[in-house]
Amino acid sequence: MIKSLQIRNYALIDELTIDFSEGLTIITGETGAGKSILLGALGLIMGKRADIKSLYNLENKCVIEADFEVGHYDIQSFFENHDLDYEPTLVVRREITPSGKSRAFVNDTPVTLNVLQELSAALIDLHQQFDNFDIHKVSFQLRLLDALADNKKKLRKYQEAYSSYLSDRRRLAELIQKNADSSKELAFLEFQLEELNKAELEADEQEDLEEELNRLTNAEDIKRTMAAAFQHLSESELSIVGQMQELNQSIAQVSKFSPQLEQFYDRMGSLLVELNDLSKECEVIAEATEHNPERILEAQQRLDMIYRLQNKHQVASINELIQIQEDLQKQLDGIGDLSNEITTLEKSVEEQRLKLEQRAEALSHGRHQVVASFENKVEKMLGQLSMEHAKLKVDIARLEKLGPTGYDEVNYLFAANKGSRLQLIKDVASGGEVSRLTLVVKSLVASAIPLPTLIFDEIDTGISGDVALKMGNILQKLSSHHQVVSITHSPQIASKANKHYFVYKKVTEDRTITNVRELEIDGRVYAIATMLSQDPPSESAINNAKELLKV
Repeated sequence: MIKSLQIRNYALIDELTIDFSEGLTIITGETGAGKSILLGALGLIMGKRADIKSLYNLENKCVIEADFEVGHYDIQSFFENHDLDYEPTLVVRREITPSGKSRAFVNDTPVTLNVLQELSAALIDLHQQFDNFDIHKVSFQLRLLDALADNKKKLRKYQEAYSSYLSDRRRLAELIQKNADSSKELAFLEFQLEELNKAELEADEQEDLEEELNRLTNAEDIKRTMAAAFQHLSESELSIVGQMQELNQSIAQVSKFSPQLEQFYDRMGSLLVELNDLSKECEVIAEATEHNPERILEAQQRLDMIYRLQNKHQVASINELIQIQEDLQKQLDGIGDLSNEITTLEKSVEEQRLKLEQRAEALSHGRHQVVASFENKVEKMLGQLSMEHAKLKVDIARLEKLGPTGYDEVNYLFAANKGSRLQLIKDVASGGEVSRLTLVVKSLVASAIPLPTLIFDEIDTGISGDVALKMGNILQKLSSHHQVVSITHSPQIASKANKHYFVYKKVTEDRTITNVRELEIDGRVYAIATMLSQDPPSESAINNAKELLKV
């Protein structure tokens, strides 16, 4: 519960502190006195966006601080999940600097607005006139029904299983897609590898083929040239080898006369040997070289195939093609068939679905069991609030597929007047009617759901007299189990307070200041009498106020 709210330098408020009762705290005051300012400050504690325009003094920072008693709330896990220190007494603070910078703190630890909003939702339920009421929301309507059906544990287990089910279904879809993609990739890689394997490439083959083709296409020139060389070297009358032999014999006769000539003779001998070898090689090449059109075509086709593969794979050598061939084989070896894993997961997903259906049916059964009683109690209490002909129908539609809360989609249908057609609450109920309906519904589920501190802003809109008194009784009864704060214009509701605050404006020389004071019994009599009549109140109004307060 909220224990106190301290406000400094906010809107028309210079500085004030409000202590809240464990039961029913009532806040009254003249229109425009600043009751909405208190809700605005509370909104900052709940994580709403800050505005520099809300600063009372633009030279000082604005500080809103609220103390909560949270020992009886089961929210320790929230603090653990967000790495915050947990204490039974919680302090939430918002600061707005003159530059417009806003900061939020939980137990003096800085937090984001999202964290603050999540925390405050577990602490404060704020019902404001003209807001987008929770009771309009399908999720809230279902939550109320589950609370009455005592579905909390069942729903938690279902949602845990549902989350796992969705995760496995996503994984299954990914595996199926991956397997399909792998099959396509496998076929493509196999095609590429088969083409390279069929080519039977060999290292350095390209260079050998290019050399052979060059030789074959020039075979006639080679044969003619090498044959002529053989003739010149050895076969003609004036062959080079013959002349060299004669010359060598002449040198042999004089070589013995000096070491230099002897060395020269040896060199000539070596040269003659080399010329004889060259002559023989020329003869061999000339005889071996033949024009072979078939081999030329074969070599050309082989090279064309190699060039095509190089162009396809954008490489420049046959060794690079062989490397690609090896890489393709490795990729193929690494692609596994996911069929077995898919089959196993499909079986698991189906088993989970069947179990979820059973859990969903149990949730649905519990909801249907409490509908009739819930509708009757709501209508009976609305009758006490001068809505004798109001009708509420809880429509539970069955979804085709499992959802986050099972098979059920819940909508509350409402008709405020006799003979009116039942429609969605947001389409038919006025502000006053929704206020009464919301109060009735929340009071019925208060014992079944851990509702936080309940704050009602002008829930008495459109009602007065005996209806307001009965609404006050409902609020008072509700406050016996939950902390309730109500901002009201109704004297009947105000008379039910455990603690009564009066909001007023004080005019100084240079500005207007909003302040709050707690009313004791005499002050409460005067304030309620004023609400009943005028200021100053009449004697009869004072007597009526005392009667309401039973003093």
